[in-house]
Formats: sequence, structure tokens, C-alpha cells
Amino acid sequence: MVAFTAPSGAGKTTIVHHLLKKYSEYFSFSISATTRGKRDNEVDGVDYFFMSNDEFQTNIEENSFIEWEEVYDDRFYGTLRSEVDRVVLEGKKVVFDIEINGAQNLKKTYDERCLVIYVKPPDFQTLVKRLINRKSESPQTLEDRIKRIKKELLFEHSFDMVLLNDNLEETLAKAEEIIETYVLPKD
Repeated sequence: MVAFTAPSGAGKTTIVHHLLKKYSEYFSFSISATTRGKRDNEVDGVDYFFMSNDEFQTNIEENSFIEWEEVYDDRFYGTLRSEVDRVVLEGKKVVFDIEINGAQNLKKTYDERCLVIYVKPPDFQTLVKRLINRKSESPQTLEDRIKRIKKELLFEHSFDMVLLNDNLEETLAKAEEIIETYVLPKD
């Protein structure tokens, strides 16, 4: 298992999508569940499993999640056991694009079987600009995300590796190097 974690806007989703495309024979994406609203470019069952709060709570009660978290008030994210099982049955390794607390929970559960990589943004202001440029957040949601980012930037050294994302092409090359060195089978 490989998990990429970072504050919102650091580039973890871009990195994960690149690696999934390049190493599709080895990896499959674990689709997270969320109660947040769907963005215009997102597809249910591809980008996320979009659920109501009631559906999410039912899954919590049924122990359907490997990990879950209330990231913002009434906005939940989690990893369904069925998603991990699906990837394992495909004979592939699971790749996660996951929130900080979720990554910590994965690490506690799977320890050395899960490599967790923290994607470090160049600086706080760059993250804020990226979030504003998305134009997908209400002013209140944007404010909540910015508050959370300030806390999440403190977790850089809590994970196995740190990947600085200050130049996308260089970052993707470094991510490939990490995957080829630590995750892919050796010939």
C-alpha cells in the first residue's frame, strides 16, 4: 500500500493520477467516500463515492470503513474496506489519496505494509492561491480549509517520506523514483 497525504491544494491528487497512469499494471486507486458535495469535474464512483451523512453514518455503524474522519463540520471522508478488498482481488497494490488523519490511521493499522508520503507544498501562500483558483469552494468552506491547512503543515515529519512539490515535473520524477525504489517488485 502507498498513501499520499497533504493539505488541500498541495498536489497529492495530481501526483496519484500520474502514478496510476504510469504504473497501471501495479496499482489501483482506492476511491474514498465523502459527504461533501460533488465538484463539476467529478464523477461518483470514480473520484469519490458521494454519500449523504445518513449513508456515511450507516457505514460507520456497520464497520465498513478502514478509516474515516469528520474533516469539517458534517463533512466526512473515509476508506471503505470493500475498496481495499477490490484492489487486492485485482492483484494490485492500493494507492490512497488521503487526508492527514486518515493517513495516520492507515499507518497505525498497516504499519510497515503502508508507505505514507507527505506531499509538502512550497509555502502556505501557494496553497491558498491554488484553493482560490479552483473556484470550487464557498467563502466559508475556503476559510475552513485555510484554517485546517495551517494545522496540517505541522505534520510533515509524521510520515515515512516527504515529497516537496515546488516544481510539478520534478515532483513527478521524484515520486516515480520513490515508487520504483521502494514499492515496485525488483527484477
